[in-house]
Amino acid sequence: MSRIPARGFAVVSATAVTTVGAVMGVAQAGTGQPGNEAETKASDSTLLADLPVGQQAQVQTASLTQQADAQAIAADFTARKSAEESARKQAAKDAVAKQKAAVAKEKAAQDAKDLAEAQAKSAKAAADDSASSGTSGSTGSFPQQASYTVSEVKAIARQIVPSGQFQCFSNIVDHESTWNYRAVNPSSGAYGLVQAYPGSKMSSVGADWRTNPATQIKWGLNYMNDRYGSPCEAWDFWLANGSY
Repeated sequence: MSRIPARGFAVVSATAVTTVGAVMGVAQAGTGQPGNEAETKASDSTLLADLPVGQQAQVQTASLTQQADAQAIAADFTARKSAEESARKQAAKDAVAKQKAAVAKEKAAQDAKDLAEAQAKSAKAAADDSASSGTSGSTGSFPQQASYTVSEVKAIARQIVPSGQFQCFSNIVDHESTWNYRAVNPSSGAYGLVQAYPGSKMSSVGADWRTNPATQIKWGLNYMNDRYGSPCEAWDFWLANGSY
């Protein structure tokens, strides 16, 4: 068995120390602390030249193996950091998507609730209208006259519009036509107490929509209930927008 002289042993030890330093350098990359790698390599080269060729090959092979191990460690560290960062980004995306889905679900539930409430209000208003007028969609309980005063028109409206909604209904009619059931908007052609556009829409309640305020009031009440939920909600919209 051949022996490596003491000087050769020093070369191996120095090389091992140098390689360990390289590994530490990879783990501590970016610290900005200068090392003495160049100085150590220069020293190792001098010692290596003093060894027999066979021993030089052994030392060089060991050094290359250790360097490869150090590079593998560094590559594994980088791969793990990259995987952790990718996982973090994906988790953040998943959290955002989950939050958006929850918000959309909550909005859909609220929309369904609002629709149900509006339908219930509309049904209640229609029932109240039917009870107060005697027949739904008919003006038979209000015999038509040749003409009506504002007081007479308001009296008819009080019989048709639920008492809790009358003031809001009256506010809208005040602004739209000042209770003139023959009022015509010269620009748009909107007609009647509630300024239906076109006025012929009111024929859904009665063919006498041009001259019968009861027909116009019933149509206006139905319109406010269907579109806004009630006359008071229609009045709130009017206040915010200047029209309804």
